[in-house]
Amino acid sequence: MARGWESKSVEAQIEEEDRAYEAGRKQASDKSNAQDLQLESLRLSRVRIEAQLTRAVHTAHREMLLKALQAIEKETEQLTLETQRDKE
Repeated sequence: MARGWESKSVEAQIEEEDRAYEAGRKQASDKSNAQDLQLESLRLSRVRIEAQLTRAVHTAHREMLLKALQAIEKETEQLTLETQRDKE
């Protein structure tokens, strides 16, 4: 028995909504993964700079490293807040 035009249209709409939903989930997942990678990169940079700071002798070099740490902390905080907003 052949289906009518209306049921085919409804089925097509449902399939389109399902595809759009899955595409949205993938995009959200990709963004979350990118944020996680950025956070990990910042964490590693922080560890590297802290190690350099323990060996730094010159005042100007120490000041530069301290400013770099502050910048990393600020960026980490912003990214963490952004990640939390995305999850809400």
